[in-house]
Amino acid sequence: MARSINVLFVLSLSLSIFLLPETASAQLRRNYYANTCPNVESIVRNAVTQKFRQTFVTVPATIRLFFHDCFVQGCDASVIIQSTGSSTAEKDHPDNLSLAGDGFDTVIKAKQAVDAVPGCRNKVSCADILAMATRDVIALSGGPSYAVELGRLDGLSSTATSVNGKLPQPSFNLNQLNSLFAENGLSQTDMIALSGAHSVGFSHCNKFSNRIYNFSRRNPVDPTLNRAYATQLQQMCPRNVDPRIAIKMDPNTPRTFDNVYFQNLQQGKGLFTSDQVLFTDQRSKPLVNAWATNSNAFNNAFITAITKLGRVGVKTGRNGNIRTRCDAFN
Repeated sequence: MARSINVLFVLSLSLSIFLLPETASAQLRRNYYANTCPNVESIVRNAVTQKFRQTFVTVPATIRLFFHDCFVQGCDASVIIQSTGSSTAEKDHPDNLSLAGDGFDTVIKAKQAVDAVPGCRNKVSCADILAMATRDVIALSGGPSYAVELGRLDGLSSTATSVNGKLPQPSFNLNQLNSLFAENGLSQTDMIALSGAHSVGFSHCNKFSNRIYNFSRRNPVDPTLNRAYATQLQQMCPRNVDPRIAIKMDPNTPRTFDNVYFQNLQQGKGLFTSDQVLFTDQRSKPLVNAWATNSNAFNNAFITAITKLGRVGVKTGRNGNIRTRCDAFN
């Protein structure tokens, strides 16, 4: 009898652990703030549009901030937290040091705009504002607009050590990419679709310099890289380049969120190994080819993927709160 009770306990515990992510994401809904801050989406959109008019960097910076946030402890705005004397936060991990300040500023400005409305003050989480801002910058740069699920709480912890091994690296192959995305409930199709956000991305030279200078002893330049493009990259990124120099990831339409990213891969113009492998690996190549010629199919897949991304590690109940300031715990 005691043994059967123990078995039942273990089974119920396993089921509760298995169902936790679904339970957390189940609280997300499109009109979450309908009764507390009904105009929140237009308030955020206006603030984001104002920031966008100041600098286009707002677009890739905000998208990347959302991705880096969700892949580490879930979509809880923990990446925005500032380090203190006693604690090094996520944003100061080496993998996050290249996150552009304009992404952080976009969320902080939008939060200030929301809280300036008396009925909305301290009622909308920074995590939700980041999710809305991401949708808005994608639309502002020519990408698809979509309904954002809301209801996330802000996380209660942010540590640099929690970032270790959680973010994809520019050198990743398809197996490594699939494995990391699968840990977050995302499929290979989702991964390829989200990679399409590199359509408006940028990178510092040191993230891909091995591909143009010391790929291997036999081939200093990565043979999967378009030769003319490799020469162009060498000119923009000489060996002793200023580390602050950033290169557009889409050499053709860098200010438009579109499917040209996949056309670039067909031509050997993927900036990272983790980009180009999507075309060189036969398992992912068919989708690259399909989306290179069908922007609607890519947009629909992207909406599905980023919606799923927004459900990762959602904080509820005692596991989160609504921060007064996005960059500091209450």
